[in-house]
Amino acid sequence: MSTLAFDSDLLRRYDKPGPRYTSYPAAPQFNSSFDATAMRQQIARSNGDLIPRHLSLYLHIPYCSSPCFYCGCNRLITRDPGKGEVYLQRLLREIEQMAPLFDRDREVVQLHLGGGTPNFLGPAQLRVLMQSLQRQFRLSTRRERDFSIELDPRFVTPQDVAQLAALGFNRASLGIQDFDAGVQQAVNRFQGVAQTRAVIDACREHGMASINVDLIYGLPRQTLRGFGGTLDTVIAAAPQRLAVYGYAHMPHLFRAQQQIAAADLPAAEAKLALLQLAVEKLGAAGYRHIGMDHFALPLDELARAQAKGSLQRNFMGYTTHADTDLLGLGVSAISRIADAYWQNPRALRDWESAVDAGRPALWRGLALTSDDLLREDAIQQLMCQGVIDIAALESRHAIVFAEYFADALQQLQPLQRDGLVICDKARITATPRGRLLLRVIAMCFDAYLQLPSAQPRFSRVI
Repeated sequence: MSTLAFDSDLLRRYDKPGPRYTSYPAAPQFNSSFDATAMRQQIARSNGDLIPRHLSLYLHIPYCSSPCFYCGCNRLITRDPGKGEVYLQRLLREIEQMAPLFDRDREVVQLHLGGGTPNFLGPAQLRVLMQSLQRQFRLSTRRERDFSIELDPRFVTPQDVAQLAALGFNRASLGIQDFDAGVQQAVNRFQGVAQTRAVIDACREHGMASINVDLIYGLPRQTLRGFGGTLDTVIAAAPQRLAVYGYAHMPHLFRAQQQIAAADLPAAEAKLALLQLAVEKLGAAGYRHIGMDHFALPLDELARAQAKGSLQRNFMGYTTHADTDLLGLGVSAISRIADAYWQNPRALRDWESAVDAGRPALWRGLALTSDDLLREDAIQQLMCQGVIDIAALESRHAIVFAEYFADALQQLQPLQRDGLVICDKARITATPRGRLLLRVIAMCFDAYLQLPSAQPRFSRVI
């Protein structure tokens, strides 16, 4: 499953906009007709399951101390720590409002703090947050729990890491992007190797089970030599996981990207060469390709979960807990409970107003139809395993695959001729040439992309 074959001609030909499939349907399909009553009904359904699913919690901390020009995340720039405290107090109130809706015996086996920059909040504030979660939910104490936090190494010390570990965090994700000085200047993110390595070493010293590093290819002024040096430095630090994202230049959507000169961006051919360099170096260093832009060492939990068939893809990326409902808290956070998705307001003021009024901070959502659930199942299998088991899908959803997905099978034919996928009576399988194009294969099963209405703008798949 982890074998890759890099074919630049095919990648160039199929490099088109498409969903990242952190959900199906994709978030642009959510709508405002999904209200608080529908939300409570879905939570009640999930509580009423014969064997209640475990819980995952995602908490969004939107603040950053300085803008990174490439960033497309929902974040707010400030150097005022007081804003972090005000946000924390509202987040605590949202926790108090939402937690009673869930049965107390539902164990939280996964917790992730994302942003923004979660360590914009200091260790003392994060301690208050964790104490609140401990009071309101049943946080797992098992060794298998996954409590992670995204860290900006420029604003965290080894002493901070020690306190985070004491709070129960056992995984960390560090943003690096590129160590090359010219690239850092172009994207306004100045970050030294020594300070980053000190944080990685501290995570290991204090018992964190897994460290993830984020890199980006396709940034302004990026070269093979510079990015190769970054890859060598990161590989020497031996993080268990890496995410190597392709930069999506969409200045019409993300204002900060308007600071990047288009002339400084590598051409399409050069961007593919950067990706190929990453694939080759990581493969030679023993990293397995998990899917899309994620790599992991063979003994990491991501690789093990994929081998066991329990890998899941959601708004936190690839995760190891397929048997959980996801509750998102904080501005813009997305939840997946029972058979529905919903999202909190993206605008801070709207989220604040809802929390202050004591009502669910609900902006939009979607209750999934039987067709949504079937296609979601198929797409999850593709994105996480690279394979759709046809007989198993037919059994779970009481369909005849060839009849139900006749249109999808027709769309797969050119991909099959190009060697991206193998279609037979037993399974749909992404080939080594197709594994970097899982999004393209999955798009054949996406009913919403076939609608005649105007489609939302997605990032390109490479």
